[in-house]
Amino acid sequence: MKILTKELIHQADSYTIVNEPIASIDLMERASKAFVDELLEIVPLARTFCVVCGSGNNGGDGFAIARILAKQHYSVKVFHIQSHKPLSRDCTCNLERLQNIVSPTLDISIVSLTDISELEIPAQAIIIDAIFGSGLHTSIQGLLKECIIKLNALPNVRVAVDIPSGLYCDTPQQVGDTIFKAHYTITFQYPKLSFLFLENEQFVGDWSVVPIGLSKEFEETVSTPYFFTMHRDVTLQSYSRFAHKGNKGHALIVAGSTGKTGAAVLAARACISSGCGLVTAHVPQNSNTIMQIAIPEVMTSIDEGLDIIQSIPNFNSISAIALGPGIGTHSKTQQALIQYISHASIPMVLDADALNIVSLHKEILYKLPQDTILTPHPGEFDRLTHKHESSFERLQTQIAFSKQTKCIVVLKGKYTSITLPNGDVWFNSTGNHGMATAGSGDTLTGIIVSLLAQGYTPNQASIYGVFIHGLAGDLALQTYSTESLLASSIIKYLGDAFKQLNREML
Repeated sequence: MKILTKELIHQADSYTIVNEPIASIDLMERASKAFVDELLEIVPLARTFCVVCGSGNNGGDGFAIARILAKQHYSVKVFHIQSHKPLSRDCTCNLERLQNIVSPTLDISIVSLTDISELEIPAQAIIIDAIFGSGLHTSIQGLLKECIIKLNALPNVRVAVDIPSGLYCDTPQQVGDTIFKAHYTITFQYPKLSFLFLENEQFVGDWSVVPIGLSKEFEETVSTPYFFTMHRDVTLQSYSRFAHKGNKGHALIVAGSTGKTGAAVLAARACISSGCGLVTAHVPQNSNTIMQIAIPEVMTSIDEGLDIIQSIPNFNSISAIALGPGIGTHSKTQQALIQYISHASIPMVLDADALNIVSLHKEILYKLPQDTILTPHPGEFDRLTHKHESSFERLQTQIAFSKQTKCIVVLKGKYTSITLPNGDVWFNSTGNHGMATAGSGDTLTGIIVSLLAQGYTPNQASIYGVFIHGLAGDLALQTYSTESLLASSIIKYLGDAFKQLNREML
């Protein structure tokens, strides 16, 4: 799914209006009906709504939403915040339509709000924010600001129309900005880039996307660097019924040290459980017995070091290699890794301690083979680059980093962002906070190197691997709680994740 900037969203609206064709007021009506349908799924027991409207098109959505709710015999109170700005044409039309249905048979009232004292919200009412939409680019001031501050302080459930008022669509917030704090946001047609940043969770809450029938032709032809990975974006390759293990790739995983053999176990088990034909784990001597017992399906290559990795083998049969889980940063391990990277030629994934070692020898970044996959969490990425003050700032660095090094960066988080050397960014839609547990990253590394070894491109292995990892975690959560979900639980549900994706391809 494409993520469009506010300018492209405006163009999508305009293109749809001209080419469907449809009047802008009718497109607004379609959006408002879609919003109400989703709203009533989210708060099915609610009977009273307070809709707070501005004077732009977001306010027009609010007036239409209020009318639709009132006609369905909900109790609706509408606040129109008066400001010096004139109403947009469609906002004016929907306000008039709302005024025209006011009657003794419908429980609806309209308040022209000129003072904050007039903003009186019933205790059980659902607050609907329709003050500002995605076009906002400056801080909110005056009565509008006062209203948002008051609404945020109330205990009522709060729902934003398209985007919380005060939140910018695709640019960073300014210090002191006043932003509506929604428990739920129902957005139109496309996710907004700002929804995907940690700092904005307190404003966006749980969000969902509702289609409003914007032009598919426009979506297919418009260019954007931002994408949101959905099921339809993941296309698994098929194998002949005569396939054998030699057709499905051979992955080498360099992992583990005394006390951290579990990282090697998890990465190797995830790799073999994701379709790779052959998996070899290169581990220190003291880790070999554990590996052989834990995963009999995985071969081992035994390092000369008892407790740490001191060398990295160069097997001709290897299709892809992953380095880093649990290897530590001993000087001999550093030396082995740097030496290997300097002459590497096969598809490669660097994770965990491999990234920490690279951060100590940053000159090696420009010796990495093109399309090498790096899988840092934010702290590891900051060590590779510099400290960041916000997720938005970190994303800009991540994009530039991928372009400069020609590497793929998988920056792990709630909406894991995958930046490609061409500047594209894919945000992941699967996963849950139960996966924030020890070993989860090791399983992701195993999945990605498995796909690499099977012949998926580095771009595909990164995007698909992250999606599959999150999907398995979501399926595991149907059995486990967020507290009890383990990295091994994710591996256990990889089979179900692949089954689901294969079914959806049929």
